[in-house]
Amino acid sequence: MVNDNEEVEALLEQWREPLGRDFPAYRNHVYRVINLSALQRELSDTELRQVIIAACFHDIAIWLDDTFDYLSPSRHHASAYLQRHGLDEWSGVVGEMIEQHHKITSYQANELVECFRRADWCDVTLGVMRSGIEKHHVRTIRKRFPNAGFHTFLLRRTLRELVTRPWRPLPMMRW
Repeated sequence: MVNDNEEVEALLEQWREPLGRDFPAYRNHVYRVINLSALQRELSDTELRQVIIAACFHDIAIWLDDTFDYLSPSRHHASAYLQRHGLDEWSGVVGEMIEQHHKITSYQANELVECFRRADWCDVTLGVMRSGIEKHHVRTIRKRFPNAGFHTFLLRRTLRELVTRPWRPLPMMRW
């Protein structure tokens, strides 16, 4: 289990102020997505790091750009990070993990992207959509990284979008 990763902690720490009171909620969501991704198949060191980076960035534009249409801006933040760290060649797969993580149907083009998508859906649905991940694993991960208000935040933000943009309350959803 990935419990305390230096890259995760450094990235999240730089966003502590914009995340504000949602910092522990997002931090724990990031770790849950990483661990739920890793449960689905054995990841190489490179793939694990790609998942770690994608998990850190996948929703971050909600806070950094104050938008609920956050997939492309989050991908842009991740691409800039990868470029600064000499990892441009990962922009494709990391970007696809971010862009496709709310896809409702499966993502056939890349198995790692699909694992990430299923991991996020598992977490967002509180383990209802487990995609083959055993219940006891989900419980163990949720116990280690409790919700800390993440789903309350999602509900509040969704209601805000519904009131302010009823014609498109969930712009991040993909088919």
